[in-house]
Amino acid sequence: MAALVSLFADLPFAAPTVTLRAERAGDAAEREALLDAAMGAGRTRKSSEAIRRGRLPAEGLSLVAETEDGALVGTVRLWNVTAGERDGASVDALLLGPLAVAPQFAGLGIGASLMRRAVAESLWRGHRAIVLVGDAPYYERFGFSAAPAAELAMPGPFERHRLLGLELERRALAGAQGAIRPTGRMAVEAD
Repeated sequence: MAALVSLFADLPFAAPTVTLRAERAGDAAEREALLDAAMGAGRTRKSSEAIRRGRLPAEGLSLVAETEDGALVGTVRLWNVTAGERDGASVDALLLGPLAVAPQFAGLGIGASLMRRAVAESLWRGHRAIVLVGDAPYYERFGFSAAPAAELAMPGPFERHRLLGLELERRALAGAQGAIRPTGRMAVEAD
């Protein structure tokens, strides 16, 4: 058997077929288990979670990745927020997160595919800007940087260098200052 395995050792790993689709109500339990596995139990104590808590994601902007056999292996959601104010008016934006991929599927491009789809869907739906808290080296390839979010703040503790923004419309975050606050529908409204 070892000789047979070594015969194929130089062949690239065949990644499973993964499909991206809109999240469905029946995905909730599997999504939460995936988030716990990928991010750990402390994920609910993050500042971003305070913004999301009790709210519904932005319309049409909850996406999942699933395998051919229906297993959920990735998730990303976006949330309606105000990204501070500019000239006394709220600046509408989206908060992206969490983005997560099942640990056993990490490194296969699933997170990148979810990110590209999330940004494209956000643009297609007419949103002007996206903010997130994350690792700049990862999110820079999708157009995010610290500069557009430099004058914004999260509720509670956060690491300034990890607050990133993406302007889907030119200068959408220019001059925006202050706290990022939730504006999306409350979850109880859906019942």
